[in-house]
Amino acid sequence: MTLELDHVGIGDEPGAALPVVSAVAAPGRPGVVAVETEQAPVLASLVAGGRMRPETGRVLLDGHDDAAAVRRTFALVDTPGVAEPFPVMSLRRIVREELAFAGQRPSREHVDTVLDELGLRDFADTHVQRVPTDVRVRLLVELALLRDGVTGLVITSPERHGGSVEGWFAVVRDVARRGVTVVLVTSKAAAATVEALLDTIEPLDTIQTQDPEDVARPDGDDPRLPSDTDHLPTEATA
Repeated sequence: MTLELDHVGIGDEPGAALPVVSAVAAPGRPGVVAVETEQAPVLASLVAGGRMRPETGRVLLDGHDDAAAVRRTFALVDTPGVAEPFPVMSLRRIVREELAFAGQRPSREHVDTVLDELGLRDFADTHVQRVPTDVRVRLLVELALLRDGVTGLVITSPERHGGSVEGWFAVVRDVARRGVTVVLVTSKAAAATVEALLDTIEPLDTIQTQDPEDVARPDGDDPRLPSDTDHLPTEATA
């Protein structure tokens, strides 16, 4: 699944709300959108995720202009004012709410299982604003992938939470190695570092020939965490 931002923009130069940008994201190869100002990263994420039409350019999914398909398959991750957790929410509460949103029963046992799978049990009762950026990104990315049909991610401005680019990009790299299509919206300064790090992502065909124990999720079919088989109803019942 390839997502292409083909010269998309909003507003007129100079001072366009979203200056014209282009990027291509494919399984194993994140696309990088480098934008500045407070508003532009949000707009870029909304456009990339099919939630907003650009005034110029096109967003193509496997060569087709299909915003509905983009919305179904791409989740927005940590987009300010749109898809970010409240700063004082604990990781345990975030997991519980995301499990419910994904249609899975948010039992304490399942919440603990998810935190254990991610190696984040020690942060369970910590406010998300106080965890390292790589922990935050890992948590929100994995929870987004629990949603049915989501095989792509738009990750917004992880650099705003501090920490090293190398630290949080390692999370993006690991997800991309599992075949997830990732669009990374970040600052121009962080993007320069990310571009240099993209070469550390092995081609997917190379990864598939490695020993499965050396790969985080070697099956390649479903990059998500194990789910609770006891699902919540998808519609309210009387």
